[in-house]
Parts: sequence; structure tokens; C-alpha cells
Amino acid sequence: MALLADLVFDCSHPASLARFWQAVLDDYTIAPYDEAEIARLAGLGVYDLEDDPTVLLKPHGPGPRIWFQLVPEAKVAKNRVHLDVSTPDVAAEIARLQALGAILATNQPPTGVTVMRDPQGNEFCVIPQGPSS
Repeated sequence: MALLADLVFDCSHPASLARFWQAVLDDYTIAPYDEAEIARLAGLGVYDLEDDPTVLLKPHGPGPRIWFQLVPEAKVAKNRVHLDVSTPDVAAEIARLQALGAILATNQPPTGVTVMRDPQGNEFCVIPQGPSS
């Protein structure tokens, strides 16, 4: 049997997308760089952490890690998998996410689901927080 270990975003700039998602999600932080990781990156020719080809968000508690990995191609179609984020105040959260750089894609009040795009075009949904959320 398999366990979910990681969620991985293909992207054009891992560092900035990781910062966006760190700001979106309350319980995730960009993994700190230790000397061994800095040396490993230098061995790959990466001397500026802003150019790190893989950036990791770690959960504060249980949950999958989220990786952001550099890919050469641009996003060209709708995501086949996306994240849902829940909040008790959808309107306020949409405004906060837009201030962080997210773009409103569709707002569907009857279903309570709002589709947004992160700064690199990946779709995600904002949903009302229910009793089991």
C-alpha cells in the first residue's frame, strides 16, 4: 500500500511560487537551507537561492510536503489535479489571495466554490469551511 508523500508543482520559478503558497497556507513553511544543501546547490552551479530548481514547503504537522520544481515548458492547459483551500470567510480570503497575486478565474456562489489561479496559472479552489473542515 502506498502513502501520499509529496505534492509537486511544475513551474517556471520555484522560489516565488513557494513563497506565494507559503503565504496562502497557514501550516506550511519553506524548508530552511542548511550548509549541506547550499553546498549541494553550489555543486549544481546554483549560487543564488532565488534560482533553486526545487523548493520545498514543509508542513508544521502531519500532511504532505509540497515541492516546486523548475520545468522548461510553460503551462498550456487546465490542471488535471488541483488544491482546494477552505476558509470561514470566502470573500475576505479571495481578497487576501488576490493581494498575494492570485487571479479570480470563476466565482460560483450557488456551489460555494471559487476557482482562482496562482501567479503561475495553476488553478485552485477556495471553498467555505464546513463543520468537518
